Amino acid sequence: MVTGEPREVSPREAEVLAGLAEHLTNAQIAHRLQISIRTVESHVSSLLRKYGVANRAALVALSGHQPSPSARPGHVEGIPVSHTSFIGRRQERQEALAALTHAAPVCLVGPGGVGKTRLAAVLAQAASASFPAGGAFIDLTPVGEGFVLRTVADALGLAERPPQPLESVVAERLALGRSLLVLDNCEHRLDEVGDLVERLRSDCPQAGILIASRERPGLPGERVITVPPLAGEAETLFLDRARAIDPGFAAEPAVIAEVCARLDGLPLAIELAASRVAVLGIDALRVGLQDRLRLLSGARGRPPRHRSLRAVIGWSYDLLEEEERALLRRLAVFAGGFDLAAATALMPDTPPSATADVIGRLADKSLLGVVGGGRWRLLETIRAFAADRLADSGETEETLQLRLRWAAGTAATLESRLDGNWAPRFDLVADDLRATLADTPAVPDRQAHRLARSLGHLTFARRFHREAIGHYLAAADRARDAADGHQDLLNAAATAVSIADGPLAFRLLVRAADQVEPVDQVEHVGYAEAAGLRAATLASALVVTHRYRGAHDRDPMSEHLPALIDKASIAAAPADSRTAALVAIARAWDQDGLELACSAVEAARECGDVIVLLSALDVLTRAYARAGRMRAVQRICQERLTLIEHLPAHEPSAAAEIVDTFHSAARAELCVGDLPAALAVADRAQREDPIGEHPYLSIPKTIRPLALSGRFPEVFQQAPAMWEAWHQAGSPRSAWMSTAISAAALAHGLAGTGEFDLWRSRALEMARMEDAASSPVLAPFAAFVDARVAVHTRAHHQAAALVERAFAPFAVRWYEAYARAAGAELAVVAGLPEAAERLAAAMPYAEQNGWAAACLARTRGILHGDRDALAEAVERWTSIDARFERACTLRLLPGRKP
Repeated sequence: MVTGEPREVSPREAEVLAGLAEHLTNAQIAHRLQISIRTVESHVSSLLRKYGVANRAALVALSGHQPSPSARPGHVEGIPVSHTSFIGRRQERQEALAALTHAAPVCLVGPGGVGKTRLAAVLAQAASASFPAGGAFIDLTPVGEGFVLRTVADALGLAERPPQPLESVVAERLALGRSLLVLDNCEHRLDEVGDLVERLRSDCPQAGILIASRERPGLPGERVITVPPLAGEAETLFLDRARAIDPGFAAEPAVIAEVCARLDGLPLAIELAASRVAVLGIDALRVGLQDRLRLLSGARGRPPRHRSLRAVIGWSYDLLEEEERALLRRLAVFAGGFDLAAATALMPDTPPSATADVIGRLADKSLLGVVGGGRWRLLETIRAFAADRLADSGETEETLQLRLRWAAGTAATLESRLDGNWAPRFDLVADDLRATLADTPAVPDRQAHRLARSLGHLTFARRFHREAIGHYLAAADRARDAADGHQDLLNAAATAVSIADGPLAFRLLVRAADQVEPVDQVEHVGYAEAAGLRAATLASALVVTHRYRGAHDRDPMSEHLPALIDKASIAAAPADSRTAALVAIARAWDQDGLELACSAVEAARECGDVIVLLSALDVLTRAYARAGRMRAVQRICQERLTLIEHLPAHEPSAAAEIVDTFHSAARAELCVGDLPAALAVADRAQREDPIGEHPYLSIPKTIRPLALSGRFPEVFQQAPAMWEAWHQAGSPRSAWMSTAISAAALAHGLAGTGEFDLWRSRALEMARMEDAASSPVLAPFAAFVDARVAVHTRAHHQAAALVERAFAPFAVRWYEAYARAAGAELAVVAGLPEAAERLAAAMPYAEQNGWAAACLARTRGILHGDRDALAEAVERWTSIDARFERACTLRLLPGRKP
């Protein structure tokens, strides 16, 4: 806990701290500052010591730095900028600002056009100084069903960190100090907004929440502030806006009061009327208003509070030329804004130049808002009016088809640019692409299928992974033939694999296989091709059950897959080398054995598909690992690292192999004791992993080699963050990850912090086991940790039992070399009778693991008093940067300089 000001922070440390506040990774900070990642790590460790905190989140919160430019005191990102004066609302402002000092959400409620958005913007600006962690102002108008949380995360600059729930990511951000979240135009998404606000109130009660809606959200404890039409300030508003167009405008106060009264004091109606008074004059304006009010008054099915506003918009609409009306009607289908190309797509018989001219005229008449960057947007009330006129015109179906064609073409164009700067353009049109797809029925349709598939690809590349799965499934529903639907399901399954959701991937692959199940006539055209697709897909499903699902959660159907694969393979086309390779890989996983794995790799090389080859090489690494040949595993993983260099990371199937390759390669380097190489793979993964930095899945790659290297402060920094994030994600079963927690226990045991037992128990909790020996993955690493700590702490009374554990047969042998070497050293230092035999039994592991070789050299030196062996150990520790072990060994060599 910080009790005073920290020691002086250097300019470079301040720059690193600013990067941490933006949630940048060490690699990203290093790239920004043009320094090495290791230098960044050093600065982070120094800052943790100076501030006396244990993790990055606490460091940022206590340092006074904020997460991003939008979080600076006095700045809330996204507040709408207005170039006109704000008039009135003094009472509402005072009430709202006072209410925001409390924890309850503040809700501005009133009819459309009453000025809730403008008032919310003024309040956000005035209150921002009271929210030092900043925040965001978010317009939910264009947001489709199910995307409120995604939109809020985007506005806060937050990315997905699967499998951690996105709402947890948002809550973490808003909990970093006092933040302000403004949600505008919520009426169409009240349920989603209510659920989100309730979660945020629970997880970050200090955050301020301001909601603007036509309808009261109905949240427990909400503070509702009704925003009524303007009273005395209405005339001031009308006069101010009219003089902005015609500085010489003048009219009798009573006449202006009459006009404002007939407009019901609604600011939008007043501003629209004032924009015409310079052209028509006040008298003509009064006459026009009288006509429109009479025309629209009493319209059935319309709320009374909307009738005057609709009269103003309707009158403005009637003043338009027919080409202006036609375009305005059709623009109603765009919820998130549009550019010239989008508008032109709705008017296929009108030249783009003419459409541009009409857009300019509509903007001049205040019926379009200029967003900037060549984009425009309809005010929501005007868009609703235009949508009604579109329905009345009988053009709705035609316009929706034109929008669908535009959306499919736009998405396909963006998809073709995935290797370039496509994301900013996608973000501008994403809401309308989503809305367009949502408006299509789940029936076969070429354009809808094209849009859904492209949108799946785009959202995957944008790292909206769960959303991407939904779009691929929507594509499958809209596919016109089984082959297209099959491919869409394969894409969805690959996306699930890439985010480590093996059970979902399995279900999708089984569904995909059923989609191409051939009819029972061998002479049927395409029978062999369909059988080949089915065999390949079922083979992929079987592989998923081994690669991405533990034995505890395998689907019962997986037991029947080998027989189904055999049946489909017999009927498949003989020349289908890719299917043959996939089937060979599945059999290698299912039946085990080095010979089968080698055959699978040979078949994969023959088919020429890099993705298939990467899968085959993975099963070969398992076969070599089971044989204890870790150097061979290392070589294969290095080949896999080379193969992924040119893969398109935005493709789900490629991304899944890239993610797995980084995981496997980091482990392989560790299993041969090459600690610098293991850290180098982890650093590369941080830069190139297509899924992005994850709060706990990415940390194990670094914690294990850091602990073995003796870089304990960095372990103490990262391990708590990993542990906390794992809990926040629901504490999923993570046996493979438990070795990282066990590595943290090693660091604490060797550093003597007193937390060895705590982290040792946490490793068991993560593995969901009562003892380490029951976990095939954790058993060898935990045996190593216990033996090594016992050597260091001289806990010789436990030596016999710990040595026995270290030399037990292990089902999973990744870390067996560490266990054997540490067990042999413990037997020697404890003086066990079988010490020499244990050392001899461990010696073969020196060939497979550099850490084990150094440890066994030290053990020989201790057993035989051999200074040369101890000196050899020092050199070996130095070569793998095992600093702590090197220091321990030097203490056994009196007179040898460190």
